[in-house]
Amino acid sequence: MDNDRRKLCQGSCARLRSERRKPRNRAHKRGLNTKIHLAVDARGVPVRCVVTDGVTADCAKAGELIENIGAQGLIADRVYDSDKIVQSAENLGMEVVIPPRKNRKVQRKYDQNTYKIRRLVENAFLHLKRWRGIATRYCKNLSSFLAAVQIRCLAVWGNIS
Repeated sequence: MDNDRRKLCQGSCARLRSERRKPRNRAHKRGLNTKIHLAVDARGVPVRCVVTDGVTADCAKAGELIENIGAQGLIADRVYDSDKIVQSAENLGMEVVIPPRKNRKVQRKYDQNTYKIRRLVENAFLHLKRWRGIATRYCKNLSSFLAAVQIRCLAVWGNIS
């Protein structure tokens, strides 16, 4: 009997060592390093969402958010201020309202009254983060976290409609 227990222990330890050698999956998120990017409509309801790693720049996913969305205007935060985003939005026929970054050499003008409507985006994040699983980033897998965000967006759609 003692030999059987040793073999069982040796086998499980060997299995654990082989699992440690596997390459880590980049789809898992670690810690509080996930960003949610939202595009909302005029009522503040999420239309499109993208989830990225925390180290990804915000402006890197702006093109994906505004692509084929059919909006008349783009109101975004200061972190989305880049010539590429402004040019692509203007090519899509959108009126761009993005405050310029403070370190820009040429400061661009923007309508401050229209920019106040951006609170709808912040309110959409508020509705998302009321769900504890999203606020605490409970899901370990990035695809599960994206699914949770999408389910919550559907719940917000259900309440509005």
